[in-house]
Amino acid sequence: MDSPRGRIYLMNAIHKKEAGIDETTTSHFDTCLGCLACVTTCPSGVEYDKLIGAMRPQIERNYGRNWWDRLVRSFIFFLFPYPERLRLLMPLLWWYQVSGLQAIVRRSGILRFFPRLAAMESILPRIGLSSIYKKYPYVVAAEGRKRYRVGVILGCVQRLFFDGVNEATIRVLAASGCEVVIPSNQGCCGALLAHQGRELEAQSLARQMIDAFEGTEVDYVIINAAGCGHTLKEYHHILREDPDYKEKAREFVGKVRDIHEFLVEVGCDLSLGPISDKPVKIVYQDACHLLHGQRISLQPRLLLQKIPNVLIEEPQDAALCCGSAGVYNLLQPSVAEELGQQKVSNLLKTGAEIIASPNPGCALQIGKHLRIEGRETKVLHPIELLDCALRREVII
Repeated sequence: MDSPRGRIYLMNAIHKKEAGIDETTTSHFDTCLGCLACVTTCPSGVEYDKLIGAMRPQIERNYGRNWWDRLVRSFIFFLFPYPERLRLLMPLLWWYQVSGLQAIVRRSGILRFFPRLAAMESILPRIGLSSIYKKYPYVVAAEGRKRYRVGVILGCVQRLFFDGVNEATIRVLAASGCEVVIPSNQGCCGALLAHQGRELEAQSLARQMIDAFEGTEVDYVIINAAGCGHTLKEYHHILREDPDYKEKAREFVGKVRDIHEFLVEVGCDLSLGPISDKPVKIVYQDACHLLHGQRISLQPRLLLQKIPNVLIEEPQDAALCCGSAGVYNLLQPSVAEELGQQKVSNLLKTGAEIIASPNPGCALQIGKHLRIEGRETKVLHPIELLDCALRREVII
């Protein structure tokens, strides 16, 4: 019952009232990564992603979780999809790290009694305070001849924990002849909520995102996070029953492009320098919602190959999920731990000096397991590497 086929049988049984939404059936749906690998490989073209996407809201409406599960989920979904709330927590996390309290807590082993809390703490990256107060201009001018006017989505976790990726994205787009528009009133795309069946909240955030870009007159809307990109491209499905927004959603989706997809589609003709004084091995990590959800895999590799002195390595089981899967690593830590170990092991076997990861959740998960292995392999977004090459910055 933990296979896609088994879960489809369960969905059918629930639909026919031959089974109920209870602890047993819910557990099988909760353990689904939502990595969409089954959709890519299914020879019959079964749209399992649509099926599990319709099942999870039913579970949220009809299944009463225990108090601890409700508390953990409420905390995650109250905090992570809302940058302004997460921003308030950042100084405390910074103090937790610089005060030495983090080292004390980890040495004490007390977190092993709270697996989900331990999972959250273990993926915490090094906190910097600069991103808390970061303000972007509304418009960044194109360098040279203006080719396109594009909007950029900053994300939630991305803008606070990986702000450097957003800065790199804007510089690369500007260098590619794009006038970049960054609406200040944009919020979360709703990916975390949509993936966990919190339908009404996801719809509300989708409307807010569409409103933020309305009237900006952009040719494209660019996203640099794999999980967010998949959800943004599903807005027409998420808002399919909203008479006021279904057409707006369809128009919005038509403009959404992953950053790698966009650069290859319009032609990336940047003057790039080496990022190393010697040949450097880079392994690209396929994020599930980019590979399976958006069918984007070749484009990031093509962009990385443009950087001088770069050798692209291919890992074993490249399509294997790292275990992050939105907030799966926080809700199902034991399964995620095993997947993370396997993913990092496969990446390290390539001998690569840099891991290129196109999704913040994947980067956090991989970074965690690199620390466990005692490895200092760099984990960077492909666009960060392109940006370094653009600025002739030697990083290794």
